[in-house]
Amino acid sequence: MSKLYQGIVGVCDKFVPTNLRPLWEHPAGPKTIFFWAPAFKWGLVLGGLGDINRPAEKLSIPQVSSLAATGLIWSRYSLVIIPKNYSLFYVNVFVAAINVYQLARAINYQQSLPKK
Repeated sequence: MSKLYQGIVGVCDKFVPTNLRPLWEHPAGPKTIFFWAPAFKWGLVLGGLGDINRPAEKLSIPQVSSLAATGLIWSRYSLVIIPKNYSLFYVNVFVAAINVYQLARAINYQQSLPKK
């Protein structure tokens, strides 16, 4: 798979405009997993945005808690690794923010239920 990917990158390399070369050649650029992992992680952000209108009683507190925690942890990690990976930082900030909001909604709903 690596040989295939390197071949694709080699072909694409010829078509990258001069003004995009710094991004293309960056240690966390499209030639590396450091670019593609955060790119696909935006799917979690889109999923979280899709759940904004979901009724609070349908939200899973353990799920949104774990997503919020991992978003916070990976946000910190992305700034201490070398090279610093700002795309990983931003996607994890959004993952954390959306899931903290969802967690607040779920907890607020649970607290509004009458005591048994």
